[in-house]
Amino acid sequence: MKRLAVLAAAAIAYVLAAWMVTPGFYDGFGPLQPYNWTCPPPQAGANTKPSSGHTDIKVIDGKSDANSAYTQDGQIVIGFLPDSFDAAGKSSISVDVAPLNTCPQPKGVQFVTNIYKITADAPLKKRANVTMLYSNLEPHPDAIYRADDPSGAWTVLERSQQGQPYTIFASTDKLGYFAAGYVASSPPPGAVTVGGGQTLPIIVAVLIVVVVLAGLPLAVMRRRRSAAGDQEDEEDEA
Repeated sequence: MKRLAVLAAAAIAYVLAAWMVTPGFYDGFGPLQPYNWTCPPPQAGANTKPSSGHTDIKVIDGKSDANSAYTQDGQIVIGFLPDSFDAAGKSSISVDVAPLNTCPQPKGVQFVTNIYKITADAPLKKRANVTMLYSNLEPHPDAIYRADDPSGAWTVLERSQQGQPYTIFASTDKLGYFAAGYVASSPPPGAVTVGGGQTLPIIVAVLIVVVVLAGLPLAVMRRRRSAAGDQEDEEDEA
């Protein structure tokens, strides 16, 4: 049993060491392109600043057309149904999407994406769908939050069905500031709590189990060989 404990400890040490190195150990698990950060985390390496976007939505017979607004890097998209805006007296609706150039973290919430400001020159009258891309370098978010002021109160948006990997969806009846994150008082989503209250991403926990279990048959075989050798020595002495 002592040998099994040593083997398990070695396996865990190896996986944790690999987890702490620069990105690459989990190639194949991440999004197709690197996330463009306003405030990149230390493990991000080279970074490209996030982009903004602008859309002009046509108004036909007093009703705004179906359309979407998005940043050029595709990290946030907001989609509008037909007649989503109060378009009285307008021939088009102008929508702008821009990343905030700072990274405030409200109390009780941990954001894992940039904060984006979405504005239009007409008020919404129908709900719009918001899609945000997030990175594999941070824990995955469990909600999209909205605020009228990035320094004020943030509200959890109604979440819609999960879509492509590394994207999160929600609907909103107001424009404003948007970011994705999770409740800071709880372990990050997709994490497993281990001894001492520390947390590991679930993929790390799975790999630890796989590595340890893969080594068990070898340890058992060595133990049996050792026992057989001891028995032969006893027979020779007899």
